Parts: sequence; structure tokens; C-alpha cells
Amino acid sequence: MTIKGADGPLFVFKAVGLEKMRDALMRLLEPPIEALNYELVDLEFTREGRGGVLRIYIDRRAGAVDAGAVQTGAVQTGAVQTGITVDDCASVSHAVSQLLETQDPIKGHYTLEVSSPGFDRILRTRVHFERFVGERVFAELKLPIDGRRRFIGVLKSVSDDTIVVEVDGQAYNLPLDRIQKARLRPG
Repeated sequence: MTIKGADGPLFVFKAVGLEKMRDALMRLLEPPIEALNYELVDLEFTREGRGGVLRIYIDRRAGAVDAGAVQTGAVQTGAVQTGITVDDCASVSHAVSQLLETQDPIKGHYTLEVSSPGFDRILRTRVHFERFVGERVFAELKLPIDGRRRFIGVLKSVSDDTIVVEVDGQAYNLPLDRIQKARLRPG
């Protein structure tokens, strides 16, 4: 079955198979990526042409320092680079490629892409939301609250199981387990 997604066709492995595959890949890839001092923000697998593309989105772990900043002395001056570089992507790609070769979780031909999550990054976990309190976000719920499923506003706070998004001066409590998707929405 193929479903058209924002980035092209999304290959679905028999009903819930895609979600299981995604979860299995997250569990497999998180430890080696974290060992390199990065965070696995998200991943997606799409079918393109005769093969597929596995896209992995990484970011620096909270509090992590860029190795280039250490080498140049920028850490002492406070000019710490916090973005993801091409070298960061190459390091993660190399480590992940070796693991994918030995474990072989994806059958058939595919291309591995590693990149930063971008300015409109996905917010997937409570920790992601905590990191961006005060920023403008988009959240879409599985089921409506107060007659609406989509919210664009300022992320005001995060608790164990809820985020608060202020939309046009009104605060909405959105349970984390009801959020279908969320991302930063720079203004």
C-alpha cells in the first residue's frame, strides 16, 4: 500500500507494520547515535523509485558541545556552535551504516540520509517540548479538544503529560498522548 506524504509516497508495511518498523529502527539506532553525543530526533522511511530512503534527523544532545568549538577554543569564549554540521552527519552516517549492514532491518535497496531537524523541527517527546518552551509551535491532535484539532501558538509550559499552548490569548491544555504530530512553527 502506498500513501502520498508531504515528501512523496510513503511505503506502508501492511497496516501497522510501518509504525512497528519505525519503532524498531528508533530502538536500534538511538544507542549508537547517543554514544556519539547526538540525539535521534526522528526518522522516516519512504519508497522512492526502485528503492527507499531512510532519513535520520539528529541534533546535539542538550548541553553537548560541538567538537569544533572545543578545538578552536570557542567554548572558553562562549561562542559555542550548536548547529549540526556536515561532519556531524558524516560521523552518524558512518556509525549507523555499519549497524544497518550487520543488523539488516530493512530489506532491499535504500539510501541513508542524515541531516539536522531543520528550523521547523519535529517535537516528539516531552523533552523536546521542554527545550522549546516560549517558542511558536504547531500541534495536531488525534481527537479534537474544544472542537479543534490544530493549534498554532506559543508553547507556554510542559508538565509530565500535558503541554500548554497559547493561541490568540487563550491557553489550551493538550495531553501529550493525544498529540498526533507537532513541530516548531517559526514566525
